[in-house]
Amino acid sequence: MMKLADILSEKTIKVPLENREKSRVIEELVDLLDKAGSITNRDAVLKAILDREAVMSTGVGEGVAIPHGKSDAAPVIVAALGISAEPIDFDSIDKEPVRLIWLLVGPPGQTGPHLKALSRISRLMHMGELKEKLLKATSAEEVLEEVGREEERNFEA
Repeated sequence: MMKLADILSEKTIKVPLENREKSRVIEELVDLLDKAGSITNRDAVLKAILDREAVMSTGVGEGVAIPHGKSDAAPVIVAALGISAEPIDFDSIDKEPVRLIWLLVGPPGQTGPHLKALSRISRLMHMGELKEKLLKATSAEEVLEEVGREEERNFEA
């Protein structure tokens, strides 16, 4: 079973985000994946995610957004996570601003794993405790530890 702790890394977590505007935040997270060497073409990935976002906002509610897309420039499923000090307007379904932004990108042929990762993020984010811990986190290392710990607690049989 794929774990979020395996598709995230300290290099792809940003605490706090620098930007406050939706498309700039998405760009900031794509840049993390690019710098980490997780994707092969920054612009293609950015376009895939912004195109998906234009169809429907990925602000899933309760302060969380999960912008995602598929691109050949992502050889495997990878994730970035940004935590904002200030609430960001993400056109969320509940009209509330967001502070936790998970960005997910994977190759076009991997719909199953892509959906599993989206579902896992969504489930973890609806467990109040983890969300609170992430919002208080001050480093990428701390964020990765909390995500790993929560996954072990909730998904390992």
